Amino acid sequence: MKYVLVTGGVVSGLGKGVTASSIGLILKACGLRVTSIKIDPYLNTDAGTMSPFEHGEVFVLDDGGEVDLDLGNYERFLDIKLMRDNNITTGKIYQSVINKERKGDYLGKTVQVVPHITDAIQEWIERVAMIPVDGMEGPADVCVIELGGTIGDIESMPFIEALGQFSYRVGSGNFCLIHVSLVPVLNVVGEQELDENVKAKLSQFCHVPDQKAHEAILKVLNLSGIIGEPALGEWTSMAELCDRLHEPVRIAMVGKYTGLSDSYLSVLKDQGFEHDKVIDVIFSKEKALLHASVACRRKLIIDWVLSSDLEDVTAKENLNAYNAAWNLLKGADGVLVPGGFGDRGVQGKIIAANAEFDPKTPNPCVIFMPEGSKSHMGGTMRLGSRRTYFQVKDCITAKLYGSKSFIDERHRHRYEVNPDMVAQLEDAGLSFVGKDESGQRMEIVELHDHPYYVGVQFHPEFKSRPGKPSACFLGLIAAACGQLDAVLKKGVAKASAMSNGTSSIKSHQYGNADKTSKWSLGVIYSNGNGVHC
Repeated sequence: MKYVLVTGGVVSGLGKGVTASSIGLILKACGLRVTSIKIDPYLNTDAGTMSPFEHGEVFVLDDGGEVDLDLGNYERFLDIKLMRDNNITTGKIYQSVINKERKGDYLGKTVQVVPHITDAIQEWIERVAMIPVDGMEGPADVCVIELGGTIGDIESMPFIEALGQFSYRVGSGNFCLIHVSLVPVLNVVGEQELDENVKAKLSQFCHVPDQKAHEAILKVLNLSGIIGEPALGEWTSMAELCDRLHEPVRIAMVGKYTGLSDSYLSVLKDQGFEHDKVIDVIFSKEKALLHASVACRRKLIIDWVLSSDLEDVTAKENLNAYNAAWNLLKGADGVLVPGGFGDRGVQGKIIAANAEFDPKTPNPCVIFMPEGSKSHMGGTMRLGSRRTYFQVKDCITAKLYGSKSFIDERHRHRYEVNPDMVAQLEDAGLSFVGKDESGQRMEIVELHDHPYYVGVQFHPEFKSRPGKPSACFLGLIAAACGQLDAVLKKGVAKASAMSNGTSSIKSHQYGNADKTSKWSLGVIYSNGNGVHC
């Protein structure tokens, strides 16, 4: 097993996650099998209870692990399926060591950071690195490890010590260290451009080669001459396609960005909200929309709509904000209403979906799941990959998934549609086309006589990949572009090809259909404190 460690210095937020993912992708393109591990030095056991405005989006894995969003990057870039143990935290390490101490595994020794904590870190890395994540048998060839935070942080010190010991233990030809640092931008002289002169200077004074990172990595890992050049044609074509996209598809994202100050939001509105704090909160959703938009050959434009600005109280307090929010909503080709936690801004999200919300109603459409815990927050939701069975074949969602009888998608929620209200809701026009194995938990709802109104209990964005867009998001974008019929026909054709034993369709571009009309569409799904339909 070869190991590549990515660290960061000076400040956090340098892009270590993208760097680690890109390195993994290049090594995979060279013909190597790659797995990934993310180390987060915080004391939390996992990311499940952390504020997305502090830490970014919580990404959910198949096994129910609530992890750092960087693991979503790894899965998307490398097309792999990770597990909760691929995310190491200080909390997990200390918890495992304390559990061993309580059981007497240390035979009465004084338990210390060195060697017990550092040994536990190394053992965890070695164990997880050997678990296959690409659907093939046997371990990967290379494990890319990202150490979160910044070198010099107190929280990182045990991990740095452990990784230093680990590099010595596995041998120099099996360990490569990559450090990501800051190239400062001085306001006085303007933006720092990494031209050839600057790169040559950095290479000279830092004693590192300039460009062709894969050659340097393979040399350190004693793989030069054994592994070929990276085959990046598919990714290059995808990048070139993205650069050629000009016809827009406009999606209104109705959400609660209440963790940001008003002045901050004003700047984001002026700059199209292209900033880490907002993007991190809905990172996977934005990526899923992008994957679907590229498949439909459209340039994605997201209009960020604060849900609270759609409420009647805003019309009284700030009429300009109220009108601006509604104008964005009315002008969109499609509307995405993500689920969320807490009750502020919920009314606006429901208004966008044209429904009602009353937490004190005697006849709730949404209820707390019976098996849920009301005393503990962490790890108590319905988490991970769960199976959904289609109740009817002739529905939009089933066709988007290739007319399968069931699908497996990732969940993260405490609330569900009240089973006692299902008949009444269906009499009113909703159709619950997808349910769990018991038939009592509603998973997918559609509204008939609407171009595309789909609500799902799960998070389809977590399994979206470049070139393999999520079916639900592809349906939304396709409907917004007037291409839904073409996409549905492709889905049915794919299912037919698979059932006949012929080769399946790898990926599709749906760019030839004409956009015949403009409509407001809805995709609503839930997590946390409410199913909003």
